[in-house]
Amino acid sequence: MLQGRRILLIIAGGIAAYKSLELIRRLRDRGMSVRCVMTKAAHQFVTPLAVASLSEDKVYSELWSLTDESEMGHIRLSREADLIVVAPATADLMARMAAGIADDLAATTLLASDKPVLIAPSMNTMMWAHPATQANLAILTSRGVNRVGPGAGDLACGEVGSGRMSEPAEIIAAIEGHFAEVALAGSDKRLAGRRALVTSGPTREPIDPVRYLSNHSSGKQGHAIAAALAALGAETVLVSGPTQEPTPTGVTLVPVETAQQMLAASEAALPVDIAVMAAAVADWRVDREANQKLKKDGKGPPMLHLVENPDILATLSRRRNDRPSLVVGFAAETENVVGNAVAKRQRKGCDWILANDVSPSTGTFGGDSNTIHLVEAEGVESWPAMTKREVATRLADRIAATLGGPH
Repeated sequence: MLQGRRILLIIAGGIAAYKSLELIRRLRDRGMSVRCVMTKAAHQFVTPLAVASLSEDKVYSELWSLTDESEMGHIRLSREADLIVVAPATADLMARMAAGIADDLAATTLLASDKPVLIAPSMNTMMWAHPATQANLAILTSRGVNRVGPGAGDLACGEVGSGRMSEPAEIIAAIEGHFAEVALAGSDKRLAGRRALVTSGPTREPIDPVRYLSNHSSGKQGHAIAAALAALGAETVLVSGPTQEPTPTGVTLVPVETAQQMLAASEAALPVDIAVMAAAVADWRVDREANQKLKKDGKGPPMLHLVENPDILATLSRRRNDRPSLVVGFAAETENVVGNAVAKRQRKGCDWILANDVSPSTGTFGGDSNTIHLVEAEGVESWPAMTKREVATRLADRIAATLGGPH
């Protein structure tokens, strides 16, 4: 999905410009070409030499350079990209974009462009909250400009609040999301006519009306897989536990809370051709949920009797008449990742297992990246570290290749 895509990166003048170097490197690692425009102020934070070295292309800065205008004018710069990314997008550049001012190469290129634009704002928290900035943002949003961030936290000026430019991984995730939507509207529909079921997120097993057993799953990986399958034309049902992730375009969401509800919703979605069980299902639940909130009584903590939850992956894998053609499970491990996954695939009866290390040090739970080992009957295929969207795209491609063309 990302290989060969052309990114025009506009770097404005802010301390967050240093992050643009890492962003360029990561984009290049994913097979994208990156051409860069730097504002005059950006030269105060990163050097054109560093930008050119990482992008492996010339850096453009001057609107009135006769050489640049003859070889690569602002019209060509604006038209030869698949996506324009402004990172950092300062308050000044956002204001000039909103007003349609063309007083330097960056602003002129943006004004002359007919391509989609993604901005990553970066500024002082008071500047970000100022009504003028928010009005400019509203104008840009109304014109179809997309945005990632800003985040909140410690700022370079010493203050704390919103205004931090998103990290490179977050910007790349937004870029991937853009191209996923492009693919959804495109012609690659290798899974057209196929039905897919994806489970995602955690389950919550109630203890009493205010407490529950759960885990740290964010649902990012499962939702990305649902989006990637839908992008290839599959009619996709997403059964998800509670998450903050938006419902992917073209996907039917079935929200659930508990493992029992997830199993019932998954079975109700059958028959399907593809089942990807990406949810982090709680293994146990209390045998009886308390009707009222459990309170301290001076006698120590209450005794919770746990019983096993239904095994959704094994249940779907062992169905007789309506077993999906391809059942894919996940193995979230903290040790002996591949060995445990190989044993799990045999034990559950699924076709593939995607094994990943979810130890706290990896940041997999809740993070944007993942390292996958695909376990199948023929052996183990280890994938390099990727974003979760890239994992989803690669998995969807593999599924499409395995099942063949439209059904």
